[in-house]
Amino acid sequence: MIAVIDYGVGNLFSLKSSFAAIGEEARITSDEAVIRAADHVVLPGVGAFRDAVRKLEETGMKDVVLREAASGKPFLGICLGMQLLFDRSFEDGEYRGLGLIPGEVRPIRDVIGPGLQVPHIGWNVLKTAGFRECPLFRDVPEGAHVYFVHSYAAFDCAAHTAAVTEYGADLTAAVQRDNVFGCQFHPEKSGDTGLSILKAFCGLRGGKAENREVFV
Repeated sequence: MIAVIDYGVGNLFSLKSSFAAIGEEARITSDEAVIRAADHVVLPGVGAFRDAVRKLEETGMKDVVLREAASGKPFLGICLGMQLLFDRSFEDGEYRGLGLIPGEVRPIRDVIGPGLQVPHIGWNVLKTAGFRECPLFRDVPEGAHVYFVHSYAAFDCAAHTAAVTEYGADLTAAVQRDNVFGCQFHPEKSGDTGLSILKAFCGLRGGKAENREVFV
């Protein structure tokens, strides 16, 4: 069973429908016992980093997320959920993230130049060649398109980058550190390619997570 964490932020029902489309049971939940019993955990998210961090703390989900990630079970952050995995964000201030993947979140406007629209919205190419080999993309051909909606991206995370997309500059599209994965794009909005990525995630089995310092 896949637990989709409900902390008041995210495209929860789109995710549940996508998992159903590939024959997988997903439960939208804020119940710690259900999350602990799940084989896979997904952290969704849309909106502002600051608000999402506050909601994680207010709902008690921050500590749950850190424990689940440390347990070794496959853990996936999507869009803002991926950004929360990093050390900090500079979205309208500076805010501490979950510290599960080294790096920081900064505005894409700083690197893409003045001629492109922000937010970056729509389909774009997923470039995986030359980056960390990631099991999520085992059935995804190089050059496949996925759907993005974001104004901020992860930087200083080269060691854990699994894919980028080009939008005036190479922007981090996916990351992996041990059992913790992140997609800046929305797999649940990315057609057959997105379903293939979610199916690959569901096929992963948990293992012992590496030792790492996290913020509790």
